[in-house]
Amino acid sequence: MKKINIAVIGATGYVGLELIHLLTKHPKANMKYLCAQKSIGKSVKYFDKRIKIKLPKISKVENILWKNVDLIYLSLPNGGAQKIIKKTIKYKHLKFIDLSADFRLEKKDDYKNWYKKKHLAKDLISKSIYSISEFVKNDIKKFRIISNPGCYPTSIQLPLIPLIKKKLVKSQNITIDSKSGFSGAGKNFKQKFKNKNIDSSVFAYGIKKHRHMSELDQEFKKITDTKITYTFNPHVIPSFRGILSCIYIEIKNKYTVKHLHSELLKFYKRNKFVKIMKINHPIGTGNVINTNYCEISICETRVKNKVVILSAIDNLIKGASGQAIQNMNLSYGFNEALGLI
Repeated sequence: MKKINIAVIGATGYVGLELIHLLTKHPKANMKYLCAQKSIGKSVKYFDKRIKIKLPKISKVENILWKNVDLIYLSLPNGGAQKIIKKTIKYKHLKFIDLSADFRLEKKDDYKNWYKKKHLAKDLISKSIYSISEFVKNDIKKFRIISNPGCYPTSIQLPLIPLIKKKLVKSQNITIDSKSGFSGAGKNFKQKFKNKNIDSSVFAYGIKKHRHMSELDQEFKKITDTKITYTFNPHVIPSFRGILSCIYIEIKNKYTVKHLHSELLKFYKRNKFVKIMKINHPIGTGNVINTNYCEISICETRVKNKVVILSAIDNLIKGASGQAIQNMNLSYGFNEALGLI
């Protein structure tokens, strides 16, 4: 198959730059346009010294000749992708991979409820797919609009979905404690965390209502009729990248830690990017930084039937740009690891 002609819109943010860096290593990727609102005419190398090859200069979206593009990556603030996709969906050859929240929520009113904005392309929501790569391999080719999940939901769903599906764990009173590097807040993190002493402190936020809960609620409802109750506690830590989610959950009486471990091994047997560690193996983000891998470990506690599931990813790669490329690979029928290993 010939190379895919790609436009990256939102090229100078953390996720956009990570995406471009990864695409430079992809044998089937040909970046035709790199677009942003500012820095028009500058080289992307100015923003990321890791990028060594010659690439198009930063340009405006209006400069794109849509007939010359096969795939559009959209790495924009919430609300931006829907406007562009609405205008360009008429070009039947185009595919879209959206890294914002614009097409993550399937119920048409959920977006406004959670993001406090009117959705401008409601008619296209049903034509998109919410795509954690490991869960949609057989369906993703049917869709032109691929919605990349949030970073926290990726780290949480990869360990939890298989166990809840098999009814191995109790669905009530789950506690999810997630810690993320500050790059998850984007390049304006210093303004967002003003007076938080971000370089040397840990702080919690969004405990009662975090936007990523909307994704978890939606995806949990798809796999069980039992109401799942959980508390989600996100934290920002003094690290640039990486997420570690600690999930406190109770095993159903007739099962053991070994049953949970065995189910995850079985579920991810043919998945290249999810590594199931030995029982009680302590993990952090160190092994997954700068990779598209997710490491998962199930740990026993002193309390009977209570376990802690650890899940580590790089928020900028498996939680964003890497998974976007994995989704591209699946959508075009490539090996899902192409350009990522």
